[in-house]
Amino acid sequence: MRTITIHHSFAQTLRSIFTDGGALLFCIVVPLLYPVLYSLIYNGENVREVPVTVVDDCHSPLSRDYIRRLDATPDVRVVYHATDMLAAQQQIKAREVYGIIRIPADFQDALMQGRQTHVQAYCDMSGMLYYKAILTANTDVSLDMNAEVKVADLGGNPIAMASGIHGGTDEQRSVLQHPVRYESVALYNAQNGFASFLIPAVLVLVIQQTMLLGIGLIAGTRRERGLKIDGDMGAFATLTGTALAFITVYIPVSAYVLCVVPAIFHLPQIGSLWHLAMLMLPFLVAVFNLGITTATLARQRETVFILIVFTSVPLLFLTGVSWPGAAFPEFWHWFAMLFPSTHGANAYIRIYAMGATLADVRHEYLMLWALAAFYALTAWLSVRHVFRERKAKA
Repeated sequence: MRTITIHHSFAQTLRSIFTDGGALLFCIVVPLLYPVLYSLIYNGENVREVPVTVVDDCHSPLSRDYIRRLDATPDVRVVYHATDMLAAQQQIKAREVYGIIRIPADFQDALMQGRQTHVQAYCDMSGMLYYKAILTANTDVSLDMNAEVKVADLGGNPIAMASGIHGGTDEQRSVLQHPVRYESVALYNAQNGFASFLIPAVLVLVIQQTMLLGIGLIAGTRRERGLKIDGDMGAFATLTGTALAFITVYIPVSAYVLCVVPAIFHLPQIGSLWHLAMLMLPFLVAVFNLGITTATLARQRETVFILIVFTSVPLLFLTGVSWPGAAFPEFWHWFAMLFPSTHGANAYIRIYAMGATLADVRHEYLMLWALAAFYALTAWLSVRHVFRERKAKA
């Protein structure tokens, strides 16, 4: 039985992080490499040149022009011309292509006669980005052809006749093509890229999950060794020293993950470093206290993997980034509020990628402090219970 001071607990925890292979892996190596790996995978931002096959039942100059324009877009690449839909479906099943474009037999006749025609696009929905690329390419091509068809014969166009346009200047033709001009401006994600959309939330989750795993490994080791400590003051000193050690390690780790990695891969960065630093303080405290609370459930080092690792993907969904939080069922909305990553990811995205201030993320900021206080209480009760349990067994 011995009395533990905050200084001793701090030094012991810091030594454990850098000498324990598992803790070193999860607290240092994984945060250094994992965000880079994720960012490299999604660095292309958008899926380009998605291979598609075309079934041209029209075989006319206009249908060939549609195919040529489609192939010229950056989103898709026409790699096959199938003779019929059955052959095209076989190419989809063989994963040779990810979409089928079918042009009907009356494509040119319908356009020449002023009737509506339909181009059918079939997409492999096993990957939503394939669908986005194929749909975007066909929409752009059809809109361009629609605009040209409108002014193909100004003299016979009812709108032109009503407005007195018969010959049509370039400006008048432009008005007929696009009566209402619009301009689409993508805010905070100019490329409409997947990395800029997803990676910021993943970075916050990497910090949370690696800290939880590191705490669980060290706590599991201490529990296996049956470390005995005097009374409540010993529990308080151990908890405080351990917290200071982990937060000291994770300040530079967080700076690297949240600032350096986005800069390397040119992700949106327009926020204030000061506001980000102020946000990370309650986030790290809340994650640490949550880690201590869950670590007391692990009697062996390996147990922490069962408790923590499998939650990574669900917690990413619960941030409300991959699926809007407003569309969550009521239960899952409140359940998501229990995790620091939910508030940390949303606040980080708004501060660093959208230029928000702490005042703009006041709700998330206060929720992080509330979770820090709540889990501080549960951590204290858990640690005190463990120490009293050991004392009783002694």
